[in-house]
Amino acid sequence: MNKQPNYIEAFEELQQIVSDIEKGEISVDELSVKVKRASELIRICRNKLITTESDVGKILEELEKSALDPGEV
Repeated sequence: MNKQPNYIEAFEELQQIVSDIEKGEISVDELSVKVKRASELIRICRNKLITTESDVGKILEELEKSALDPGEV
């Protein structure tokens, strides 16, 4: 089973697909496959961004709480 790419890998692959499409380097036969792959990569990147935003929000919330109550550090 293929491992899911990390954010950087997914983003770079997505950029390559977009570049190939813009340059006309993808045949009509390949286009559907590439668009489906691009959709998967966008989902991977979006999920990672949402997860990261949530994690950062939790960390900032914890830091704010500890700043309000310095006895709990």
